[in-house]
Amino acid sequence: MPATVGPAMLRYVLTGTPGAGKTAMLRLLEISGHAVVEEAATDVIALEQALGRDTPWTDPRFIDKVVILQRQRQSTARPATATGPVFFDRSPVCTLAVSKFLGHPATPVLAAEIERIVTERIYQPTVFFVRNQGSIQATAERRISYQDSLAFERLHEHTYRQLGFTITDIPAGPLADRVRLLQETVQRHQQ
Repeated sequence: MPATVGPAMLRYVLTGTPGAGKTAMLRLLEISGHAVVEEAATDVIALEQALGRDTPWTDPRFIDKVVILQRQRQSTARPATATGPVFFDRSPVCTLAVSKFLGHPATPVLAAEIERIVTERIYQPTVFFVRNQGSIQATAERRISYQDSLAFERLHEHTYRQLGFTITDIPAGPLADRVRLLQETVQRHQQ
């Protein structure tokens, strides 16, 4: 099981089904003064679509592009304060779940990154699992049915647990309540 990383760089992951509200939570955390790191997959998809590739996730190289961007963002992330946490919208564990969901084998790049983050204890062992809100809104980057998103949610949860992470649920509800629950949990962990 992953152990806690040093107190100067507490890295917490927010994960869950697409459209669950992770990005909105990240924005509120950021406005509250916390350091945040954006999701890589959405940005990779947006760039690939801008380059004329409508469904970039069908290309097995998509996974490596996401992993490389995640690693860049993880390595350059800095906490807002010397002891403040950094909140990540997804991690390479999510990319492993995406790879499984899409039927792509784990690439050597992905496998090495999973090994690295587990061995080096890059992220806190507690992962915030943002539960779905009961529906999903399609976007250019998010083309998944609600039923498929529920299967995707279960796969994410299973993948994190399989790697030894503990899941802390963030249930559906108002944004402010969800962020407050997350902040209270982090405060308890720091005591």
